Amino acid sequence: MTSKNLLGQLQFLREAERLKSVLRSAHTSTGRPESTAEHSWRLCLMAMTFEQELGPLDMYKLLKMCIIHDLGEAIHGDIPAIDKGAHPDKSAQEKNDLLQLSQTLEPAQQNALLALWQEYEDAASPEARAVKALDKLETILQHNQGQNPADFDYGFNLSYGRQYTDATPLFAALRQAVDEDTRQRMQGN
Repeated sequence: MTSKNLLGQLQFLREAERLKSVLRSAHTSTGRPESTAEHSWRLCLMAMTFEQELGPLDMYKLLKMCIIHDLGEAIHGDIPAIDKGAHPDKSAQEKNDLLQLSQTLEPAQQNALLALWQEYEDAASPEARAVKALDKLETILQHNQGQNPADFDYGFNLSYGRQYTDATPLFAALRQAVDEDTRQRMQGN
């Protein structure tokens, strides 16, 4: 490892810190807007919590995907799921942003990061599909737990990410529980 490599890695970490300030449409239980970094942290915690139920997946790979799945948002921010139809270039933008963010890494490290992100984006492996499902479930969990504005659209939760959350018995069971929470929030409970 050369001094230049270390400096490049430190610069990457400095740039990635921006993710802490990227706010999402969900709110915490205290009413503060949630950051993308906080979402990614709890996504990792979810993966660890359900590790036994996830079966023979490569947990190291899965956790790395959890950490980097939204990393590109550090540059141009988060697009709320409810607004994704208005942004058909979201994936390309996030990939370009990830390229920019990781430009100070050595090519092999940058390529590995981008390949992992692309695998997630394409849902190209069991680990990627699991992270996709957990990502949707974490988002819904936060929507239901958060102290959101009065006009928050809880009904969106009921259809969000079903292609991933209905894919396995574990995710379907979790989905059933968070959908019940959504229905209660919709009734004002």
